[in-house]
Amino acid sequence: MGQFQVYNSFPGEYTFVSNRFLDDYMPNANGEFVKIYLYILRRCSGESTLMDLSSIADRLNCTEADIVRALRYWKETGILEVSFDQSGNVTGILFSAPEPKLSPTKESPSDRSLSRNKVQELKGQEEVRQLLFIAEQYLGRPLTSTDAETLLYLYDEVHLSAELLEYLIEYCVSKGSSSMAYIKKVGLSWAQQNITTVSQAKEETNLYNKNYFTILRAFGITNRNPLDKEIQYMNLWMNQYGFTLDIITEACSRTVLSTGKASFSYADSILESWFKKGVQHLSDVDSLDLNFQKKKAEKANVRPKVQASGSKNKFNNFHQRNYNMAELEKQLLGK
Repeated sequence: MGQFQVYNSFPGEYTFVSNRFLDDYMPNANGEFVKIYLYILRRCSGESTLMDLSSIADRLNCTEADIVRALRYWKETGILEVSFDQSGNVTGILFSAPEPKLSPTKESPSDRSLSRNKVQELKGQEEVRQLLFIAEQYLGRPLTSTDAETLLYLYDEVHLSAELLEYLIEYCVSKGSSSMAYIKKVGLSWAQQNITTVSQAKEETNLYNKNYFTILRAFGITNRNPLDKEIQYMNLWMNQYGFTLDIITEACSRTVLSTGKASFSYADSILESWFKKGVQHLSDVDSLDLNFQKKKAEKANVRPKVQASGSKNKFNNFHQRNYNMAELEKQLLGK
């Protein structure tokens, strides 16, 4: 893979990292993806820079495939513009200002904030005061002004009901995350999906939990809950790659057959390969298998041509000596 141009619009010798990136995108991203994002941003601070995957991989002690996977992830979030050629090689990267992903009918919470008077007005409502109190109980800490404004934004602008917000906080805390950035992200996701009631939210969360355990069973794991790292992989496969469960479980089964264990990273390499090859249905995987077997059979039928004049056996590899048998016979007989 050759060099590619990287651009950003930040001036000076400092590396500017958007608060939106830190608040909304970093908390739930794969740690390797964050490291790659920050390193490339640092390398091109203040100007455009020529870079190549191999040098980045050497510096960060990872593979080129890891870097491409990270770039595709950040491209999907909308905070990087990444261009590829027809062979899938990276040809350019442009950093852009991170924006929360919302439906076209909703505005970004970072672009709109509640006025001080509006905040005070909302806090004067009994339902809102109860919501903020319950939030503190679930989170186990007092709410900061930013925490409160985030919840009020979800309540007043995104139109999530107080009951739904209570369940939202309960759900996120049960998943081990009390980060308000994560709570906001899940809330906005529910709004995108037109989830307006607790029953709809429970159906959505139960579906995701069911999918997690279906994937675990495909790995042969039946006696525990998924780990955070495993959930990151599964979310990547379902959300970023957009694979259905039958495709994911097929990759899991092949992983166990090949490695003898439940390796999420190995399964990810399979699914990443299928993603790059445009797999959308399990039948596409069957087609790839058939093409692979066909090429393998064709290769096996090819026999190397052996030139008669150049053929040698292991004995002919030694230097051949020429002896005068008549003279040897005379010497032996003493003649």
